Amino acid sequence: MGPHRYSGPGFAGLRIGLLGGSFNPAHAGHRHISLYALKALGLDRVWWLVSPQNPLKSARDMASLEERLAWARAVARHPRITATAIETELGTRYTAATIAELVRRFPRTRFVWLMGADNLRQIPRWKRWTRIFESVPVAVFARPTYSLGALGGVAAQRYARFRLAETRAKGLSVAAPPVWTFLRNPLHPASATAIRRARAHGSGPQ
Repeated sequence: MGPHRYSGPGFAGLRIGLLGGSFNPAHAGHRHISLYALKALGLDRVWWLVSPQNPLKSARDMASLEERLAWARAVARHPRITATAIETELGTRYTAATIAELVRRFPRTRFVWLMGADNLRQIPRWKRWTRIFESVPVAVFARPTYSLGALGGVAAQRYARFRLAETRAKGLSVAAPPVWTFLRNPLHPASATAIRRARAHGSGPQ
């Protein structure tokens, strides 16, 4: 999807999940979570926001944005999942700013921020992280070894009274923020770190 596709009223009324990250590289786990989100949250689309450079990650082992975006598009393989580098057009670096700009540009679109339990645990390190919860509904997905710690962490405790029961997850996109839910999705073993290690040792992507 090129920059020209992000103008006009084409997304009005849609429920769109936003899955951000380095995607270094994208893998089957990202696709697994996205397909689950489409179904469990009743979303119309999922956008993968391939970050130009994650402020919390080193650029040393980071593939170029063009390489990561191309790989993400190859992995997505679904008409309702779009890999995009829209942050380069928006001119934003931090998630809170990206979400604010998307909400401004598309006031009639229902956005939901999607993230794994590992990111719920570390989100207090993100710049202006509370603005994310105050701006859009948030869906958190179970991830191996992270879920228990994340649910006991700073973010989960701060917004504990705004947590929506998983049985009501399909109403998340139309709920007024702050609101979030935790989804006990089937776990997927894919890991970008493991894939990079395999590549370094001459193995192919997983």
